[in-house]
Amino acid sequence: MSNQIRIVATLQTALAPLLWGTNYWIVTELLPPGRPLLAAAGRALPAGLLLVALTRRLPPADWRLRVAVLASLNIGLFFVLLFISAERLPGGVAAAMGAVGPILVLLLGWPVLGLSPTWSGLAAGVVGVAGVSALVLGPAASLDAVGVAAATGAAASMAIATVLGRRWGRPPLPLLALTAWQLVLGGLLIVPFAIIFEGAPPLPTGRNLAGFAVMGLLGTALAHALWFRGVTVLPASAITFLALLSPVVATALGWAALGQSLSPLQLGGAALVAVAVVAGQRAARSPALRSSVAFGWARRNVSAVRSPSGIGGRNVSER
Repeated sequence: MSNQIRIVATLQTALAPLLWGTNYWIVTELLPPGRPLLAAAGRALPAGLLLVALTRRLPPADWRLRVAVLASLNIGLFFVLLFISAERLPGGVAAAMGAVGPILVLLLGWPVLGLSPTWSGLAAGVVGVAGVSALVLGPAASLDAVGVAAATGAAASMAIATVLGRRWGRPPLPLLALTAWQLVLGGLLIVPFAIIFEGAPPLPTGRNLAGFAVMGLLGTALAHALWFRGVTVLPASAITFLALLSPVVATALGWAALGQSLSPLQLGGAALVAVAVVAGQRAARSPALRSSVAFGWARRNVSAVRSPSGIGGRNVSER
């Protein structure tokens, strides 16, 4: 992949965690409180159904099981655990727990992708965890065992999905259709659990509907389309560091919209996150990673990647 195409793909993928960072404010300010499963289903299913109606494409038969697995990890399991951790962990602690994702991807990439974790990559992951922790943790933060387990599980779920997505590459399916079916299948997995554990949803208010609409269209449909595209064209160890941008946006939004103050420690944490993101991108471009068998797919499609029609051999109009 040429440097120019890689930079463009990285910037586009980075928009996803930037949009995800707005979801915490939406959940706390606009959605019904105390209903994490409803929030998870409401975030995934309407957006997915809308995209299915727009794309009208089914996954190929040989990819349906893979799409179902990715939907379960990326949407069904991840959304539920994310919202449970947000309900039980105060002050953005869940975001700090999620910062272990880059390290998990590096470790999982070893057996699955054949990528030996580099010291520079691991160091960048540790710096990212330290930066996010300084950014969102405070003296009043308390640790709930269920919340910690949910946050750790969410990070692991996303890490496994990222590695599998990079392993499998891009399916012969338009990007929006791939996103649509992951959202629909993942949302359908959540619905029965939401009914069983939370009962019938309350009558939504205007604020609730606005929150679901913004979170569904921007923070879910658009963000996940960008993210899934990045997963198939960027190294797994590079893309996962971009997820560290989400808690930075969440903290900045709390400062700007909710009048929360930022301490020198938090500002230093934001700087460390920026260092980790840049270092993670550089580590992913190391010669060891480029020569790995895990990127055979990219090498086989290098002519398509460099073609003016788009990335990964897919036509721009199809994405």
